[in-house]
Amino acid sequence: MNKAIGIILLIIGIAMLIWTGFTYTKKEKVIDAGPLQVSANKQKSVNWPPYAGGILILGGIVLMATAKKPK
Repeated sequence: MNKAIGIILLIIGIAMLIWTGFTYTKKEKVIDAGPLQVSANKQKSVNWPPYAGGILILGGIVLMATAKKPK
């Protein structure tokens, strides 16, 4: 089980090093006055520091290295 979790952490860590964030568009109502509605698209971004990916990679390597080998 530790080996599988280690591999998942390793893959997520590599992906976090390659892509340091993402943006998405959210539709928000600007005016809502009876039958009149005006909405605008707002871009939001989610970013994380590159060292977070490095920490996940190290954790994955440690879990894979300490996993018990089947007999």
